[in-house]
Amino acid sequence: ESHNNIGEISKKPTKTKCQPVIIFSFFRESLAGDNSDIVATDSQKNTVYLLAKKHGIENPEKFALLLANHFLNQYAHVAEAHVHIEEYPWERIAQEDSGICDNNYSSINNRHRHNHAFIFTPIAQRYCDVVLRRTDPKQTVISGIKGLRVLKTTQSSFVNFVNDEFRTLPDQYDRLFSTVVDCSWEYSDIKDVKFCQTWNCVKNIIIRNFAGDPNVGISSVSVQNTLYLSEKEVLDVIPQISVISMTLPNKHYFNFDTKPFQSVAPGENNEVFIPVDKPHGTIYAQLARKDLKCHL
Repeated sequence: ESHNNIGEISKKPTKTKCQPVIIFSFFRESLAGDNSDIVATDSQKNTVYLLAKKHGIENPEKFALLLANHFLNQYAHVAEAHVHIEEYPWERIAQEDSGICDNNYSSINNRHRHNHAFIFTPIAQRYCDVVLRRTDPKQTVISGIKGLRVLKTTQSSFVNFVNDEFRTLPDQYDRLFSTVVDCSWEYSDIKDVKFCQTWNCVKNIIIRNFAGDPNVGISSVSVQNTLYLSEKEVLDVIPQISVISMTLPNKHYFNFDTKPFQSVAPGENNEVFIPVDKPHGTIYAQLARKDLKCHL
């Protein structure tokens, strides 16, 4: 793990966890007990730290490419390098101008920011995978979003689905829609890609198709349709992305039935909901441009 710009109060720090995985030719090492081609994991770890110190980390994708190229160029017997990087977002702790208590600290923007203390602020986790093969000139670069948890309280429905002897779920004309988005995409070309801008663009497309305009929202006829619209817009907007996949598991919240408790809480209940983890569906789809192979 490496810190960037921790001492400079004018810049936002990030913390990046790097996990380089290298594929070797294992014949001599495994069968003959010859260690002469093994690069120790300690050496791999030191390489990550030293290259981070020497070159800095502009974004996960560029640093992963730097690491993968280093291992292939440094060790002639390495056939493939696979680097996985996860970014840990940190923000400077900010002091409130006013509040119930004096010196009330939070991460709200436009407040006085702390000189050396930080708070972990993961709206979603950014990650990437880079795979370089000595026998293949194409660089495989996959970026992704994990753990983007979203919820909206209306404008979500699910009706007119299969009605047979196994069905008990009634049509849902208005329901809570909650999910945790996992999304990954592969680049066909990285020559002119701005990785940070693209990652934020994909995240914003997903949120916009989920939530819609702040004043009027957007209707979702199903989780499947919302997922498809998000993936299609990403491919329409970002030509360098060749394939994208998303997983949206149902994170259901059901109305708590207050009818048996009218003496305690009279009236209909539209405010208190029960989180239900199981059973639930996991909605997955992959959208790709025609005639392209993917590595997702």
